[in-house]
Amino acid sequence: MYSETVSKTAGAVVANVGRAIYGKENEIRLIVAALLCRGHVLLDDIPGTGKTTLAKALAKSVSAEGKRIQFTPDLLPSDVTGVNYFNQKTSDFVFRRGPVFTNILLADEINRTTPRTQSALLECMGERQATVDGVTYRLDDPFFVVATQNPIESQGTFPLPEAQMDRFFMKLSLGYPEREAEKSVLTNYNDASPLDTLTSVCSKEELNLASDLVQKITVSEPVKDYIISVVTATRESERLRLGVSPRGSLALMKASQAWAAMSGRDYVIPDDVKKVAVPVLSHRIITRSQNTIRLTDTNEQVIEAILDTVRAPVD
Repeated sequence: MYSETVSKTAGAVVANVGRAIYGKENEIRLIVAALLCRGHVLLDDIPGTGKTTLAKALAKSVSAEGKRIQFTPDLLPSDVTGVNYFNQKTSDFVFRRGPVFTNILLADEINRTTPRTQSALLECMGERQATVDGVTYRLDDPFFVVATQNPIESQGTFPLPEAQMDRFFMKLSLGYPEREAEKSVLTNYNDASPLDTLTSVCSKEELNLASDLVQKITVSEPVKDYIISVVTATRESERLRLGVSPRGSLALMKASQAWAAMSGRDYVIPDDVKKVAVPVLSHRIITRSQNTIRLTDTNEQVIEAILDTVRAPVD
C-alpha cells in the first residue's frame, strides 16, 4: 500500500513538530500535506502565534537544510536568488548563491518587501529554478517555502498580488491556542525551548519517496467531478468576482491525495476534499464589494458555504 509508507513518514514529522507546537495538530497535518505535494505555504497570522517556530520545527524534523530571509523594504532580488561578483584572485565572475538554494526556506514577513523582490520568488516557487544574469540554476529537491505575513498591520507593507498568492499551495492561520495548549507553552518554554531538542525523524530521500507515492493515490471520476463542481461554483458565485484557477483545481486534487494517504487510504473520498478545500482555495478567490455580501463574510466562509451547497458523490 502506498499510503502505508506516506502515513508513516508524515506521521513521524507531524508528531515531531507537535513537540514544539501545541494544540495545532490539524494545522501541522495540513502543512505536512503541502510539503508532500511539493507546494508552498503562506502563514497569515498575527505576531507571536508560532509561525516561525512551526517553520523551524519542520526544517528540524527533516534532515534537510533550512534558511531564513527576513524581508525588509530595502531587500533586493539579488539578496534572494544570488549575485555574480568579480573574484580578483581568479579574474573571473563567480556566482554566490542566495538563500533560495536550500530545502526549507522561511520567508519571514514577505509583505514587507517591494513587489520587485517578492516577484524574485515567483520563478523559484513555480519552476524550482532561479535565473541570474541569463543563467538558470536548478534548486534542490525538496524545495519548500513557508512565508509569513501579519494581516493586521498594513503600514509599510506591500500586499501580495494575485499572481503570487496563487503560487502558494495553501494559506493557513494558526490562531490563538486553546487554554490547555497555552498552559503547556508556559510550562515547557519556561526554561528552554523544546525546539532546541528536536532531531530529524526522516531523510530527504524518504520525504521525496513519500511525495512520489502521493501522486499514485487513486482519484475516482466521481471525486474528480466533485472537485470540478466545487471550483466551478466559485467561478459562478455572485459573491465572487474572481474564482479559482485551473492551478487551484490541481492543487485541490493533490492536497486531497496527500490527506487520503496520511489517513491510511490509497484512494480519495469526498471528505478528503472538504478537509483541505478551505486552505487550498480561500486565497485564490476575490470577493465582490462589501455592499453585495455580508460584512462578516471572509474568503474562508465563502468556500465553506460553497462546500455546503455542492453535492458530494455517494458511494
